[in-house]
Amino acid sequence: MELAKSFEPADIERRWYPEWESRNYFAAGLDTSKPADESFCILLPPPNVTGTLHMGHGFNQTIMDALTRYYRMKGQNTLWQPGTDHAGIATQIVVERQLDAQGISRHDLGREKFLEKVWEWKEYSGGTITRQMRRMGTSPDWKRERFTMDTGLNKIVTETFVRLYKEGLIYRGKRLVNWDPKLHTAVSDLEVVQEEEDGFMWHIRYTLADGSATLTVATTRPETMLGDTAVMVHPEDERYKHLIGKLVKLPLTDREIPVIADAYVDMEFGTGVVKVTPAHDFNDYAVGQRHNLPIISILTLDAKINEHAPEKYRGLDRFDARKVIVADLEALGILEKTDKHKLKVPRGDRTGVVIEPMLTDQWFVAMSKAGDDGKSITQKALDVVQSGEIKFYPENWVNTYNQWLNNIQDWCISRQLWWGHQIPAWYGINGEVFVAHNEEEARALADKEDYAGPLTRDPDVLDTWYSSALWPFSTLDWTPEYPAKSNPALDLYLPSSVLVTGFDIIFFWVARMVMMTKHITGKIPFKHVYVHGLIRDGEGQKMSKSKGNVLDPIDLIDGIDIEALVQKRTTGLMNPKQAAQIEKKTRKEFPEGIPSFGTDALRFTFASLASPGRDIKFDLNRCEGYRNFCNKLWNATRFVLMNVEGHDLALEHQQQEGGSCQPSPGSEKLFFSFADRWIVSRLQKLEAEVAQHFTEYRFDLLSQALYHFIWDEFCDWYLEVAKVEMAGANEAAARGARRTLVRTLEALLRLAHPVIPFITEELWQTVAPIAGKKTGDSIMLAPYPAADLKKVDEDSEAKMERLKTYVSACRNLRGEMKVSDSMRTPMIVAGDTGELKEFAPILQSLAKLSEISFVDEIPADALAPVAVVGETRLMLVVEIDVAAEKERLAKEIEKLEKQVALAKGKLDNESFVARAPAAVVAQEKERMEAALATLGKLKPQLAKLG
Repeated sequence: MELAKSFEPADIERRWYPEWESRNYFAAGLDTSKPADESFCILLPPPNVTGTLHMGHGFNQTIMDALTRYYRMKGQNTLWQPGTDHAGIATQIVVERQLDAQGISRHDLGREKFLEKVWEWKEYSGGTITRQMRRMGTSPDWKRERFTMDTGLNKIVTETFVRLYKEGLIYRGKRLVNWDPKLHTAVSDLEVVQEEEDGFMWHIRYTLADGSATLTVATTRPETMLGDTAVMVHPEDERYKHLIGKLVKLPLTDREIPVIADAYVDMEFGTGVVKVTPAHDFNDYAVGQRHNLPIISILTLDAKINEHAPEKYRGLDRFDARKVIVADLEALGILEKTDKHKLKVPRGDRTGVVIEPMLTDQWFVAMSKAGDDGKSITQKALDVVQSGEIKFYPENWVNTYNQWLNNIQDWCISRQLWWGHQIPAWYGINGEVFVAHNEEEARALADKEDYAGPLTRDPDVLDTWYSSALWPFSTLDWTPEYPAKSNPALDLYLPSSVLVTGFDIIFFWVARMVMMTKHITGKIPFKHVYVHGLIRDGEGQKMSKSKGNVLDPIDLIDGIDIEALVQKRTTGLMNPKQAAQIEKKTRKEFPEGIPSFGTDALRFTFASLASPGRDIKFDLNRCEGYRNFCNKLWNATRFVLMNVEGHDLALEHQQQEGGSCQPSPGSEKLFFSFADRWIVSRLQKLEAEVAQHFTEYRFDLLSQALYHFIWDEFCDWYLEVAKVEMAGANEAAARGARRTLVRTLEALLRLAHPVIPFITEELWQTVAPIAGKKTGDSIMLAPYPAADLKKVDEDSEAKMERLKTYVSACRNLRGEMKVSDSMRTPMIVAGDTGELKEFAPILQSLAKLSEISFVDEIPADALAPVAVVGETRLMLVVEIDVAAEKERLAKEIEKLEKQVALAKGKLDNESFVARAPAAVVAQEKERMEAALATLGKLKPQLAKLG
């Protein structure tokens, strides 16, 4: 198959992905004869079923796919388990908005009809994200794709709920939760966005019941004072010790509340007096529990003032009530002052409304309660990390994990939605609760307790994170009878090998999977947790629709014109007023739109950015650089093919010590030069390094190693040396170079395949047969290269480094003399010339020399600069215009001396050194040292010219 002249990623991607999928190359390995502990399994963090691929997905999935392809090529049983999440709130909101546009509410339809609409929407849009994943070249076992609302997974959700309830680890109770007044549901911390906003701090005087004094309390939410049940001070605060236990009058009400002492109070903040509203603040709720305070909720579920507040305020929206209350306080003369204040405001990420801490009846998982085995599910999750059974990469994330688990609260798992796993609990008319797998079982439980009345199922659904927490075993078709009743996939792939995840969901997902999997199955869910940072824009800002800085991975693959990009970024904004600003910024940043980079270049970019840390700044210039890298690999392959196709490569021979091959009878001799042995030696080290980087999840170092070897060592050095070998008179050496070229290239394609799958597959199809390495129909099925350390040749590596030094010295001389690239010049060499005579043909080619003359001494009156390499001196024979050269050198010296003086002035300035960032100071030192080094070369040259 002849390669196209240029690399066209779109054509290759369009051709190869359907081939891979249709040939079932992604299928899970279920060979039970292979050791289970050598199986490789990775779980796809299930994206929202109706969502679209974003940069975080693209980054995360590139890493997962690279790992999967790597272990698959190593011959291990491999499963990348795909699936999608029903995303309760997100999906319900989308469908409700569609109905709103038709003037219909979900309540008009009723639960059953509404759920039919949601399933219709899921079927319509549910395949979008998995189609986009295919565009990224991902290779999960699509035939095993799961959905968190699948019948099988739903049964497992119900089974675990019933089991935990029977064990006393799931209970129903009234507790404070994050409440979205627009959605009318509890929400998780992850669905709450805390952003700093401008607000006010109101300072209100509370008068002691005996009228003897007042206490000033500061609050950012004066409407909640209607639910105050105490004011508190620090027990050691001398200003207020004498007031502890006394009563104060709660303004605007007829209630009196106590002054209590609690170490939670910060004596230094404000007046050191804090109001306590247990029903509307999480910290106050904890204080209320410690002091057995009454809990008075003054808000309805839609955030209006309720019947527990004075009649005047009832029915008012919380923010309208705030204005009236502030006015009334002012009228009473007890509003001491109002200060402008910056504060963190919790808003629902889906609705944008301010979230209220609300006291409601919810279902909870008891996180700290000991189970039948004497340990809480939290303790089990701590133990498996403490023992090293589960390892974090990087290790510092263990601290985050432990900190959260050591301060954990019971987990609210109920949501007041219709879309999701409906809670398997039925109620009697007197408040009886029957938790069961189905209504028939609930009826039987009721009969046992002599309850014959009607049963009503709990209308709430489970938190989406509950079903996600079961993902490691529910996707493998776990059964309640496990391990007595199992299946090959469950036996081979639980625990899975590694979880690849962003740090932002360590609490919400990672820890919960550990807790639930360990408690339910007795096994850990995964052996390793690789935690990566979050993709930000080039300035380190979070990518968000409102900021107008979102990039779509598919747009980077296919390209997008500026008009379509502006349209995309300004459509569907929560605040349409931002459109003009976003358009202006977009047109400035991408005047021509975004060019197409192709999937491989984008994947290589993602891999290169996978450094340890919290934030990953996405740089579009890197995409361009790695597209050039793909072009370089393509063109290098074309060069190799042009030089090896049709030639006898003597593939049947094995390399002997010293580079020669013993010929078989009637065949010609084959010889490997030091350069051939050098590239093969370097290849072994690369293969070992790549294996280490995969093991340690250092994809940044892995991509760096591949890039450096392919671009620098193979293309820029070995190809150029091989050209000389192949053009030489020694047929055995030419054959050795050709064979080494194609064999090295073929190994490099397999090495790079996990990161850049499309281009490597396309090239391998042509290269592998010529190299005698076509072991299967696809590179995906070819064995991954493994280092053979017997082929490491330190002598050849050292020799190649010496050659590079000579070539670089010649190139530097050309640069100093401003010799045109197209001009070939003679060179004279003096001193130790033994090895250089061997290098001469290569040096002549790589340094563009017309000839090399070996002399005893370079003439003393020679005006051209001389390079010294060890005991060897090199000089280009170039006609010099002495006057012009003196003028050029004088100007260059003057410029460099000014640079040195400027840098020295800064570095001698103690204030600059103390205040400037360390990197800036280091940069100045480097500039000065470089300028001094160049001056050291130029001044003797100028002196020589007289």
